[in-house]
Amino acid sequence: MRWEGNEQSDNVEDRRAGGGGFGGLPIGGRGIGLGTIAVALVAGWIFGINPLTLLGILSGGGEPTAQVQQAPAQRPPADDREAAFVSTVLRNTEVVWGQVFQQNGSSYRPTRLVLFRGATPTACGTGQSAMGPFYCPGDKKVYIDLGFYDTLSRQLGAPGEFARAYVIAHEVGHHVQDELGITGKVDQMRGRLSESQNNALSVRVELQADCFAGVWAHHSQESKKWLDPGDIEAAMNAAAKIGDDALQRSAGRAVVPDSFTHGSSAQRQRWFGAGYKSGKIQDCDTFAARSL
Repeated sequence: MRWEGNEQSDNVEDRRAGGGGFGGLPIGGRGIGLGTIAVALVAGWIFGINPLTLLGILSGGGEPTAQVQQAPAQRPPADDREAAFVSTVLRNTEVVWGQVFQQNGSSYRPTRLVLFRGATPTACGTGQSAMGPFYCPGDKKVYIDLGFYDTLSRQLGAPGEFARAYVIAHEVGHHVQDELGITGKVDQMRGRLSESQNNALSVRVELQADCFAGVWAHHSQESKKWLDPGDIEAAMNAAAKIGDDALQRSAGRAVVPDSFTHGSSAQRQRWFGAGYKSGKIQDCDTFAARSL
């Protein structure tokens, strides 16, 4: 992926110098020990999941509403290559989604991306590195500990810069859902659903974010021609590695479709591919799809 020298986003907050502290609310309304989440947390580890979706369901809590104190934000150092990569990809998502929204008669308000280490307060509670990247609709920000990229490459077998870009694009996809009003509608439905129904709804939410990541990749490559041979395959490989079925097998557990919160490897590949092929948000309606 030939990203060096491209424009970078100004919407990146760097909280890594002082850490974020632990001053936030427990996500999901009350604290949950990481050991109790088991495979569900592993499923949320990759590409993140709205904390109100995964941890909220597990804890039985609702959306936290109290304000949290944010750590001081600053721009990343100019010589930080990983931060520069993230900033470059984020800027391209801003350009692409701005154009897509404009073509559909609306305007796009970009998300902000927060770099942190360990833990940081968010409007959704205390974000922790163990959760992986995630989007918080409460403050409309994407959060990522860049150490996650080592996990993605070395432990999960999904190397490559475009696999890393896919991580960002997926989380921005959740922001796009928020901008389109989808997140609010989904959250309204959750209290009326059983656990298995909530899981099934989460799968559709996550697969749509995968499809939106594909839409971004389509327009990004069309305009910039910055992907190298094998980059799309790297994203597809990442999708295969982080499917719920693959994660459950790697954890030595039986595959239980009713427990899926992100979708199977095949489903994640399919929906990213659908978005990449057409570049149309209309082709990402996972909620209307009879078959995922």
